[in-house]
Amino acid sequence: MCWAGRMMLGTFSILLVLVHAAAACDFGPFPYRATGIVCRMTKPAALLLNQETAQVIQAAFRNAKFPNITGERSMRLLGRVAYGLTNIQVNDLSIERSEVELKEDNTIHIAIKNVTALFKGTLTYGYAGAWFLQLFHSVDFEIESSIDLQLSIKLTCQKEQVAPDASDCYLTFHKLILHLQGDKQPGWLKQLFTDFISFTLKLVLKREVCKEINAVAQMLTNFILDLAANFVQDKDIVVDISLASDPVIKASYIESHHKGLVLYRNNSSELSDSVFSPSLLTESRMLYFWFSEHSLSSLASAAFLDGQLVLNLRGEKLQELFEMEDSEVQQKAVQMVFQGTPYNDSVAKVWSLTQPQISLQPEGTVVRSLVAVEVSILAAGEEPLVALYMEKEIMVTIQATYAEKKLILQPVDSSVEIKVFKCTADPRGKDPSIQSFLQNMILVTGIPEVTSSIGSALTSLMNSKRLDLFDIINPEIITRKGYVIVQLDFGFPSHLLLNFLDKSL
Repeated sequence: MCWAGRMMLGTFSILLVLVHAAAACDFGPFPYRATGIVCRMTKPAALLLNQETAQVIQAAFRNAKFPNITGERSMRLLGRVAYGLTNIQVNDLSIERSEVELKEDNTIHIAIKNVTALFKGTLTYGYAGAWFLQLFHSVDFEIESSIDLQLSIKLTCQKEQVAPDASDCYLTFHKLILHLQGDKQPGWLKQLFTDFISFTLKLVLKREVCKEINAVAQMLTNFILDLAANFVQDKDIVVDISLASDPVIKASYIESHHKGLVLYRNNSSELSDSVFSPSLLTESRMLYFWFSEHSLSSLASAAFLDGQLVLNLRGEKLQELFEMEDSEVQQKAVQMVFQGTPYNDSVAKVWSLTQPQISLQPEGTVVRSLVAVEVSILAAGEEPLVALYMEKEIMVTIQATYAEKKLILQPVDSSVEIKVFKCTADPRGKDPSIQSFLQNMILVTGIPEVTSSIGSALTSLMNSKRLDLFDIINPEIITRKGYVIVQLDFGFPSHLLLNFLDKSL
């Protein structure tokens, strides 16, 4: 249940989506207080995401709006020489390699090596001297460049949300060669304009490219934070993932701490001190999520209040439940409950009467709740007849796995105690074998069916938030006393970033 997911710019804006790290926020002296969710991204994940840096930098170069460059200079014999570069565009851009480094001063350093780009445009020049009339000429030009780009992206905090500052940006030019149209101009003219233009062009490129990189970083961050906010919301149920404390940035990982409060309409769960400790997470996987028992329990309570803990079964599903065994007792129970009515004309409703109590243990997630089961017979033009009604105290231990883009909930230990039993065909409860059969049916097929349905519903919900577009590799869901850890490796779907850049720039 990865509702905390976020990323970084190339390395940063993509990474930012997954970790939502921030800095420069005053949270007081308790770094892990009131933390319901923790996210840790390790260096291997940052290196993987850094491969997407090229796409972001290329988009920044392509989208940069280069202004016209003008200048003039007095030359002996030639008089005043004026020039202008217009219609500057970038062609044939490539990046040799990119490197990322995590710093403990809350910055991410990205070094982009050997960015080669071909700039094209139009050069207009003129001169007036003692022996010349004022003349102006226009020629097409190309500028070959080789550039190193250094980014130090500072993580700042605005309204308890992360905000990237990529203004610390430097370009180092290894090559800047001007080619006039066909190289037909005199050599002195080419050298003259190269000298004039190079310094000004370097300043313009640095200003415009760095400005665009910062703009793309902000745009990606806003887009990703909107996605993250949508991911942790289901109608009236919202998880507050604003920052709970200062992030931790080490050379080997970035770790952020979030409140994890569950908001339902005008109600909010209470903040509580966290049992999180950095030692609970390792650095062997790319991505870790730590969830407190309080956050998961609050989610279950909100789902109950929202009326989501209801399941209706009919047809084949109903038949599978009641015909789990071929015995005389089973046949008698089916006859008493359904009174000869086909399964398609009957419906079983299962719902929670009380807020589920969630307890996280090494064996799994322990759920306790008072659950009602009602079997109704549907008759055309008449009110449904309640043939069976039960209330039962259920305790079930569930182990969760995620495979093939599906959340699988498997009950490993269950107990059922019937509190209320009403059967139309046996109003006085004279046949205890029926209750025994129904209790066994609930344990053997009823609880697995309910947990399977919940797993399917959660899978559909997460996939509606586009989780299935990500390549999640060997995920593990590990429960411990009071918390659960989700750890995984992943592959980043490059097409999502490309689609975003194409649509937004």
